Amino acid sequence: MEVFGSLQDLGVETATYTMFGMLLVLLVTGIPLAFVTLLVALIFALGWFGPMAVPLITSRVYSFVTSFVFVSVPMFVLMAAILDRSGIARDLFDAMKLVGGRLRGGVAIQTIVVAVILAAMSGIIGGEIVLLGLIALPQMLRLGYDRRLAIGVVCAGGALGTMVPPSIVLIIYGLTANVSIGDLFSASFLPGLMLAGFYVAYVLIRGYLNPEAAPALPPDTETTSAEKLKLLRGLILPILVVIGVLGSIYGGIASVTEASAVGVLGVTLSTIFRGEFTLTLMKGAALQTLQTVGMIVWIGIGASALVGVFNLMGGLDYIQSLVANISDNRLFVLLFMMAILFLLGMFLDWVGIALLAMPVFVPIITDLGYDPVWFGVLFCMNMQVSFLSPPFGPAAFYLKSVAPPDISLGEIFKSLLPFIGLQILALALLIAFPGITGR
Repeated sequence: MEVFGSLQDLGVETATYTMFGMLLVLLVTGIPLAFVTLLVALIFALGWFGPMAVPLITSRVYSFVTSFVFVSVPMFVLMAAILDRSGIARDLFDAMKLVGGRLRGGVAIQTIVVAVILAAMSGIIGGEIVLLGLIALPQMLRLGYDRRLAIGVVCAGGALGTMVPPSIVLIIYGLTANVSIGDLFSASFLPGLMLAGFYVAYVLIRGYLNPEAAPALPPDTETTSAEKLKLLRGLILPILVVIGVLGSIYGGIASVTEASAVGVLGVTLSTIFRGEFTLTLMKGAALQTLQTVGMIVWIGIGASALVGVFNLMGGLDYIQSLVANISDNRLFVLLFMMAILFLLGMFLDWVGIALLAMPVFVPIITDLGYDPVWFGVLFCMNMQVSFLSPPFGPAAFYLKSVAPPDISLGEIFKSLLPFIGLQILALALLIAFPGITGR
């Protein structure tokens, strides 16, 4: 028992730095975040409290995985997986020709609008970027778009699933911060559209300042009335699914979890109506869902265990007092937290960041008098930046997996810099004008 009690002799301050140092060293070795957090949690539980602390870890984990709202996560992932295997997204992209029209950069704008609709259908980011990389990127390159503009539009547009409800990031934040996910969805809707609007404005400005960067469609691509009606059919099913999911939430008809089931039903019925439904499609979608949700669950288990042990040690109170006492100016404290999230986003997955950092940050935000729902929107906008930021921005790697071989990872990251700037501008506006969220 002396061995188990030895860590307690360090004191909370030294133990905190030891824990974070151990996390950093183990992550650098390449061990997955879920296993690193579980291992460190177990070491400190045994070293601080002894073997009797292990049931505390299991109870903490159990409360996380049995949350009713968490059921919505695999549902929305399944929606995205079915979309990924059907032709719904391709027909939706074709239908958006009616939006882009003869504008310079019309195909890029069309891509951003499709990204918003896909985000409102499932809220999954990786699948959207891959879909747009397969559908939109080749078309923009064929039309002579500036490569970096085309790459940036696909990655930044595909990452809008972070902000546009029903966002999985918002759901995980809501679970961690213990705030209403419906309120989070309502608060993030306008900021998500605002960010998409920034992307559209950037494309238009680039297109009119440099016509060669974002050309208009050639004259021989005029659409007849019959073709327009055919294209409009591609809009009907996606719009109905979006209305079914978001309408049932905002209308008070269904909870987020129930709405996610409505969404899965809607996408499945869409594939049946389109004649695409097969057992192979559903099996592939189910396996993809298991893989994605398995990763989220394991990170959640590890992070929940670590935060639980750290809290029992008194570490959360120590970190909260440390951050809160950095300045008497609450805005400076908020900006400091945003900077920490930005740095964490360069190296960690958003699930880990949410589950590790939010138990520390949300009580501070509440004590400072800020709205935790508004802060959740700030967190999601910050995670937008992390999806594009080097060295581990997942959006770049998703696109690289389907991009032409001559597009390097370095070129993709360079292409994302203007869009990261737009995301930081949107974050600054949300901080300066909280009313944008309606809070």
